[in-house]
Amino acid sequence: MYKDKIDEKIIGYLKEDSRESFVDIGKKLKLSESAVRRRVKNLVDSKTISKFTIEIGEDNVTSAIVLVSVDSATDTSKVSAKLAKLEGVKTVYEITGQYDITTIMSGSSIAEINNSIDALRKISGVVDTNTVIILRKVA
Repeated sequence: MYKDKIDEKIIGYLKEDSRESFVDIGKKLKLSESAVRRRVKNLVDSKTISKFTIEIGEDNVTSAIVLVSVDSATDTSKVSAKLAKLEGVKTVYEITGQYDITTIMSGSSIAEINNSIDALRKISGVVDTNTVIILRKVA
């Protein structure tokens, strides 16, 4: 589907706040609510927009740092790439020291993080993990 500058602006507004009303977006773009609604429907139908989602605020998220050891016969960058695709993984760092990789994970509960860690441990080449739950962000 062809996207014009107006479609891209609509996508930008929805990225910022997927609950923003079509009326409010229309006012910003000098379009009617129905024109915005039609454009969003076309973006969804063409799979340009695949879903609308929410991001949970920091105060409602449990986070963890997971240190990962990789088998010396395994390419660390391949393990890192697989880790980056796991649900709940926010950041992946390749590091020096006792461990090879560290990840920052988050979820709505410790159980959700535990599910992500279980998936992480099943990745070929992962030989050990050490998980630290983050209690509070100071700065």
